Amino acid sequence: MKRSRRFLACFIILVFALQAVGCGTGEGAGKPRRVPIKVAFWGSPEEIEIISSTINNWQKSHPDIEIKLEHIPFGSYVSKVLTEIAGRSAPDIIASEVNMFVSFAGKDVFVDLEPFMDKDKAFNLGDFFPEVVDRYTVNGKILGIPRDTAPFACVYYNKKLFDEAGVPYPTDDWDWNDLLDKAKKLTKVDKDGKVIQYGFYSDMWPNFILSNGGKLVDDIKHPTKCLMGSPESIEGLQFMVDFSYKHKVSPTSSTMRNLGLGVIQLFMMQRVAMFLSGIWETPMVRKVKDFDWDVAMFPKGPKGIRRFGTGGTAYSILKTSKYPDKAWEVLKALSGDDGQIILAESGLAQPANKKIAESEHFAGSNKPPANKKMLNEAVKYAVYDPFNSKWREIRDLYITPEFDLMFNGLKSVKAAVDTIVPKANELLKEGK
Repeated sequence: MKRSRRFLACFIILVFALQAVGCGTGEGAGKPRRVPIKVAFWGSPEEIEIISSTINNWQKSHPDIEIKLEHIPFGSYVSKVLTEIAGRSAPDIIASEVNMFVSFAGKDVFVDLEPFMDKDKAFNLGDFFPEVVDRYTVNGKILGIPRDTAPFACVYYNKKLFDEAGVPYPTDDWDWNDLLDKAKKLTKVDKDGKVIQYGFYSDMWPNFILSNGGKLVDDIKHPTKCLMGSPESIEGLQFMVDFSYKHKVSPTSSTMRNLGLGVIQLFMMQRVAMFLSGIWETPMVRKVKDFDWDVAMFPKGPKGIRRFGTGGTAYSILKTSKYPDKAWEVLKALSGDDGQIILAESGLAQPANKKIAESEHFAGSNKPPANKKMLNEAVKYAVYDPFNSKWREIRDLYITPEFDLMFNGLKSVKAAVDTIVPKANELLKEGK
């Protein structure tokens, strides 16, 4: 009886063993288990296409990884990612622009990427602009690999309007007085005195503080005090406000609101001759047929100083990732050569990889604008927003509403910054 039971037990084990072997000989045999890696990002339709194309190309040679892309609207991006982290459904990799990065870094959610780079001799961080890498280096740890950099350095200008007015094109060594002089000559009014063509427009106020020798805070990496109330800062902001209210060469904020159009639309409609922005406007302007345009570097201030704000995006691995080694492989695809080449050729962004930014894919490309090479020079003049987890809150709660009043002529520059500074100082103390 015992022998029969032992025989039956052995027979059952043998049957299961044979079934297991049989499973390996049917459809799908030998296929490796695919590791799921989720990537969260935000962006325009063009950015979605670029990221999808990068991943699809890479995926063909990496069948062991299944990449899931999660597109999240910009306005809810930070809160959504933090909710997913708390709910244990977090992405493995996230994109973050320079201020989002500060918010995430303050919550200690990122993996230090240096150990991965130490083991991966094929990846060379030295190929990237050092000024950009520094933004994503916190307390000696590299927490993000930059995808692009985005200096607020591009003064877009309409060559046809310059030619019609007999105004020389801007050069990269021009100054604020040159900008104002050209803006005056390019502004047109009708017989009733109504402006029908503006010479210039900008809402990028950091440039006017920084290029006049002012500062946003005492120390970008470790800010403790807001310096936007300094004489240099006030003078720079006043110069900017005067474009609209003293010289009348720029539309006011209320005029822009009443028109219901953005400056990019006004530029393409030839109603604004120059405007300040970043390279990301390029894909839109390229779509306009028979439109002759270029970009010049934002001009030097009265003291010969050139500084401007900047943005950019990096990819990071979250500490909650179950597969950090596989996530590193995907991150390299996103920030590596192939991904940055696709990005560069789109005109949407300036690659953070210096080698690619200087190549035929970007600076050497024959696609407009012709003066893309100036952006590689511009990187060294770029100043990031303060590295403090409360800076976004400071901008949203205090700077933006006060500057709205200022740019609408409802408050003086000094009154606006006098309101901002003490409140900013309080929040800087709370931030990380």
